[in-house]
Amino acid sequence: MEHPEKEKDRTSDEVTIAADAPPHQETEHQRHQRELEAVVKEYVEPDHPKVDYGENPDGGLRAWLVVIGCAAGTCGTFGLVNAWGVFQAYYQQSILPGTSTSTISWIGSVQYALVFLPGLVVGRLFDMGYLKSMLGAASAVLVAATFLTAQCTQYWQFLLCQGIALGLACGVIFGTIVAIPAHWFKHKLGAALGVMALGSSVGGTLFPIAVKNLVQQVGFQWTMRILGFLEILLLGFQFVTVERRLPPKPRSGPFVDLTAFKDIRYLLYSLSSLVSFFGLYTVLTYLDVAAVQQGISDNLAFYLLSIANACSAVGRVVGGLVADRWTGPLNIMIPATFLAGIMTYVWPFVNHTVGGNIGIAIVYGASSGVYVSLLAAPIVRISKVQEVGVRAGMSFTLVAVGGIAGPPISGAIQTVTGGFKDTGIYAGSAVMVAVAFMFAARYAILGGLWGRV
Repeated sequence: MEHPEKEKDRTSDEVTIAADAPPHQETEHQRHQRELEAVVKEYVEPDHPKVDYGENPDGGLRAWLVVIGCAAGTCGTFGLVNAWGVFQAYYQQSILPGTSTSTISWIGSVQYALVFLPGLVVGRLFDMGYLKSMLGAASAVLVAATFLTAQCTQYWQFLLCQGIALGLACGVIFGTIVAIPAHWFKHKLGAALGVMALGSSVGGTLFPIAVKNLVQQVGFQWTMRILGFLEILLLGFQFVTVERRLPPKPRSGPFVDLTAFKDIRYLLYSLSSLVSFFGLYTVLTYLDVAAVQQGISDNLAFYLLSIANACSAVGRVVGGLVADRWTGPLNIMIPATFLAGIMTYVWPFVNHTVGGNIGIAIVYGASSGVYVSLLAAPIVRISKVQEVGVRAGMSFTLVAVGGIAGPPISGAIQTVTGGFKDTGIYAGSAVMVAVAFMFAARYAILGGLWGRV
């Protein structure tokens, strides 16, 4: 029997040979050993001068199939959450007519918050190598929650099933797949993130239309069951196609690192993310509700959310391409978010006309889509590789605070005032303050006014 030290030396030599082998002569096992050694050297030997992960494919069938799988996941999760506005209107009119607008909006706010809140934990677990187990468990919970929502009749039941259970499952899936494109893309990462985010726009466009038509034809219970079967198809495709390219990181660091906020660039950008979500989803939540109150027909009002999400798809893809090729993420996010803030101000003053509602849906959808698709990109640009996971998780936790509080505050203002003008002023001002923080973060990064960032 060989001495343990000799066995250890032989294993080490095999890894070294695998790392030195020319890429075109590598076997699959040798490639995996080389990438594993690279990760170990980064975290166990941080002073190692060069880490070789192997080249990002930046394209090809396998890489784009992964991104399409991620898009299917965002369609079945974030896309369903983005369709909340149609449920808000239906619950107010049919199932929960005696419940206030603000109270019902808490269901959607919990969904929005839980899409981001688990990121702090899920991102770290992903770094440790947990992928399929988290996707499988969360997908099962999401489908079960959707089927259970079909049986709900009381407010607390909707809050538990559609708000907490469905939102938490969506958050685990989204927090897991959001890091996947960076394994396969580098120079085209913005485009890959845009395609992934496109899934949520497609879902946000199709789900409201499906809900509107199915409720009339088969009733609410079978509508939710059909949505559940659609989620099985989408999440099943995601489970089969989504894979990580790099091996797990043996050491991931703390879940929370408050010293990151000493970086003024990160602090300012995180504050902008927090404040933006106090107002960003107000229009999407109440667009169709406000239209019906202004006398717009139910048939048109139900389609406003789908129009907004369809235009958001354009903003997400175009924003990613522009950020990659010309401007950088912040240089396109700032003007787009500023435009979304203007549309939030204008919305209550033009929503009594068909043209005004459609115009707001188009412009607001496209501009807000740019912001949402690139939300994590500036954090990647200003952080070290070892810090991205924990910094993104902390920032997304702040986003969750804004997401859970924003729509109910808007709903409470509407309940007190009886209209949406003060609501629009509140939400638009929140978005504008976020723009100011983003501009301050941009200045801190560049040290001046001009430059790509």
